[in-house]
Amino acid sequence: MRHMANYDFMEAMRNTNQWMGATAQAFASYPAFSAAPNPWLQWVAAWGQVTERSFQRMITKPDWVIDSITCDDGRDHLVQVKPVVSGAFGDLIHFEVQGRKPASRQVLLIAPMSGHYATLLRSTVKSLIGDCEVYVTDWHNARDIPVSEGKFDIEDYTLYLVDYLNHLGPETHVIAVCQPVPLALAATAYLAEENPAAQPRSLTLIGGPVDPDAAPTDVTDFGRRVTMGQLEHTLIQQVGFKYAGVGRKVYPGLLQLASFMSMNSDRHSQAFSDQIMRVAQNTATEHDKHNKFYDEYLAVMDMTAEFYLSTVERIFKQREIALNQFTVAGRKIDFSKITKVAIKTVEGAKDDISAPGQCIAALDLCSGLPADKKASHVEPEAGHYGIFAGKSWRENIRPLVLEFIDANSGATPAKD
Repeated sequence: MRHMANYDFMEAMRNTNQWMGATAQAFASYPAFSAAPNPWLQWVAAWGQVTERSFQRMITKPDWVIDSITCDDGRDHLVQVKPVVSGAFGDLIHFEVQGRKPASRQVLLIAPMSGHYATLLRSTVKSLIGDCEVYVTDWHNARDIPVSEGKFDIEDYTLYLVDYLNHLGPETHVIAVCQPVPLALAATAYLAEENPAAQPRSLTLIGGPVDPDAAPTDVTDFGRRVTMGQLEHTLIQQVGFKYAGVGRKVYPGLLQLASFMSMNSDRHSQAFSDQIMRVAQNTATEHDKHNKFYDEYLAVMDMTAEFYLSTVERIFKQREIALNQFTVAGRKIDFSKITKVAIKTVEGAKDDISAPGQCIAALDLCSGLPADKKASHVEPEAGHYGIFAGKSWRENIRPLVLEFIDANSGATPAKD
């Protein structure tokens, strides 16, 4: 019960801050105060508006907000998000472009399960749906999944990917971003032995920890420094009675968000101070740069405890992927069995989460893959976010990825 009390205390604090923000905004906006304008009241109202919005976003799953796309015919086409494979812990969704012939490129975009929703890849999806049939792994918030649905660790995650690839078929091109990179590689190796015909045509692995020791970062140092007992004692909590997953052990999204923000506390503090001033001066807008970023950044989800702990223990501490010792459902995975799937790694030269060297290790790991099926790219001056969603992705990396996909496709590529 102690861990459940901690979970409910964090939710109570979040709820209280949201209420304080709403109350401050309502109080400072009281019509009677307009008779004697006071800059302090304007600031209080602005503080309240920004505070209420920020803390409310922490428990809200963002919408995709991809309503239409302009295609090669010069027309705007409606986009409909459809689930094609449903599961307790995640769905496979398809961004169906209405009134357009199916694109020849079929892409499975594997979203990370690292505290944020799949909508973190919104801009990545937008950049691809004009040229590809895009499918995305949409993972669920662990707080909303009843305990009766069982566990979900990195082996289960891998088997979900196997199911998705079996469903989509062999003409699929996989793009994995960050955390799922080693597990996407494992799912492909699993299929190489279990169902070779369902293997994807290509894997594009973007900024993931295949071999965390290849280039140490603060993330890998933390993984080595703390013991599993410390992690379980300090970070794992039980979902409270407010949610359907009551009693499930999780790594809370609010706790992870606090650690994210503490790493760059000065920058975040300044960003919110600036936004409060813009609201007070009536120069802020609903969809300004601050709101667009923080509406997504603050929207966090809980991870199952077993997923988080198995990631730290097996990927970072024991390096099971890097040492070719990973097992799924009792079966040892052998990455040398990948002999036909083209693999391209993408890294950012300034990535301080998954540093250059960690992802490219996948190419050496796949010793059975011919050299002409391997490719790599290091993007100069790019950090972690930029290699899949920023300017570097749009202008440099995306064209290279589509070129790689076309070079390893059976069908005639669509026009960019």
